[in-house]
Amino acid sequence: MNKIRVIIWGFGAMGKGMAQMLLMKKGVEIVGICDLNPSLIGRNFADVLEVQTDHPKVYISDQIDLLLQHQKADIVLLCTDSFVKGAFEKIKKIVTYKVNVISTAEEMAYPMASEPELAKQIDHLAKAFGVTVLGTGINPGFIMDLLVVALTGTMVDVKFIEAKRINSLSPFGPTVMREQGVGDSLDEYHHRVAEKELAGHVGFNESVHMIADALGIKLDEFTQQMEPIVTEIDRKSTYGEAKAGHLAGINMTGQGLVNGDVFINMIHPQQIEPESAGIQTGDYINLKGTPNIHMSITPEINGGVGTIAMCVNMIPHVLNAKPGLKTMIDLPVPRAILGDMRDLLDR
Repeated sequence: MNKIRVIIWGFGAMGKGMAQMLLMKKGVEIVGICDLNPSLIGRNFADVLEVQTDHPKVYISDQIDLLLQHQKADIVLLCTDSFVKGAFEKIKKIVTYKVNVISTAEEMAYPMASEPELAKQIDHLAKAFGVTVLGTGINPGFIMDLLVVALTGTMVDVKFIEAKRINSLSPFGPTVMREQGVGDSLDEYHHRVAEKELAGHVGFNESVHMIADALGIKLDEFTQQMEPIVTEIDRKSTYGEAKAGHLAGINMTGQGLVNGDVFINMIHPQQIEPESAGIQTGDYINLKGTPNIHMSITPEINGGVGTIAMCVNMIPHVLNAKPGLKTMIDLPVPRAILGDMRDLLDR
């Protein structure tokens, strides 16, 4: 059986990490990489990663149409954008070449929450061309939604859900740093909020609605809030820097209301280098019902590694799925794949 053929579109922090992970896996090969960074175009991806490998050379291109036309890929790992609107045309292009898609765009984890019409179009196109589209990552995609849903499977009833993730932004690239206002002054932060230029964490709307729909609960309302995290010390990560008195990140909170009361509560402070300020990272889920459940993971599941692994590990499940737009509550439980990926394929 031929190896699973993968194209990576977007060769930033996540795309590079996925390439490195794919090099470790059996039954899969990279057949194309697309990125618009002039410093990457024309270079062999292994040289960019500074790794020694017997994998065939793959030269980074800025021509996605040529890659899709000539490489006959099974799936594209789309590592661009955070919003459905930004990812839509790229997904449409991939699908029309009859290639499956896994997207890291946060809103794509449950696109029917923010962009129901575009979600319908994606589903229609995917079915028309016989392929599957999935959005996933560490969060949204797992920690604050799929894992919550799985834990409720051990409960007779659920009265209240709280998911809290205290995490480090340091593994993520420039796009996330901009979205989180890393390095902004307070004046810049307030200006960007007023101009609606600051996204903060993208995904609460998706996570809350994924949980509610999975449990068969109809929400009355979804709300969210954003507050700056101002550092008292200088902090620097690979892709971000925050001087003392500037933003190291953003604290996001969100709620899903049922009958006027909060049923789902989300708490998510994100910042670069939290440990340097004495902050311990962690993932916490508290469920009230029968029985009560309290789960904690400390330190946090690494966001960068987790997103990379979720996307790569879901490849065979996406290839096995019926055509259409899927979410993580539609597909088999994610797991590390230590054997040959082809062994998990139904066909």
